[in-house]
Amino acid sequence: LRSCSPGRARRTNASRRACLVARFGDIYAQERLDAETLLKTYISDMEMVQRIIYIAAVESFHAAKMAYRQFKIRVRETLSLGHSGPESLEDTVLDYIVRHEDLYDVQASVNEVIRFMNINPKISFPPEIDFIVISTLIRELCRVAFSMQTLVPPLDIAFGTDGELFSENKYHRSFDSDFTAALVAYHVWPALMENDVVIVKGEAVTKR
Repeated sequence: LRSCSPGRARRTNASRRACLVARFGDIYAQERLDAETLLKTYISDMEMVQRIIYIAAVESFHAAKMAYRQFKIRVRETLSLGHSGPESLEDTVLDYIVRHEDLYDVQASVNEVIRFMNINPKISFPPEIDFIVISTLIRELCRVAFSMQTLVPPLDIAFGTDGELFSENKYHRSFDSDFTAALVAYHVWPALMENDVVIVKGEAVTKR
């Protein structure tokens, strides 16, 4: 009889989740501020700087999730040829990905993010500068987003739109917000979600 014992990835799920949630917080506190400081040397408009960083975060998660799906398909195709157990094929695939996360081509995702940012109508950049200046932030976000896909359940960021109703459950207001305003003018940082439940609040600016 085939054993149904959980794979290594599932056994380490809780500790990996805790590390990744903490890393997401560290990126907000460190790499985000570094990117903000860097962008301010080229752009005087603080709103534009914060929009750029938020869109970089959103696009990084999108690119990493796409890369993870493609990576998982390739691993499943390869491992299914000789799979016999005792773990399920899904657990074997997950274990392999967790053990070989260094095979993730993070630079390809970084390039993808920068390409999408260059055509995003909500943000602009002086023509002589490239979004590559914040590639450190993008790379770290892609790495953490890819790793978050190996969790059960995976973690993701909340979808945010300008003009949405401000949610105390989902966001902190930025210090320069109008605290009486009900609508989000723009987002500074995305909220982190698990099964549609907020586990780390994001940051948003509210204005009338």
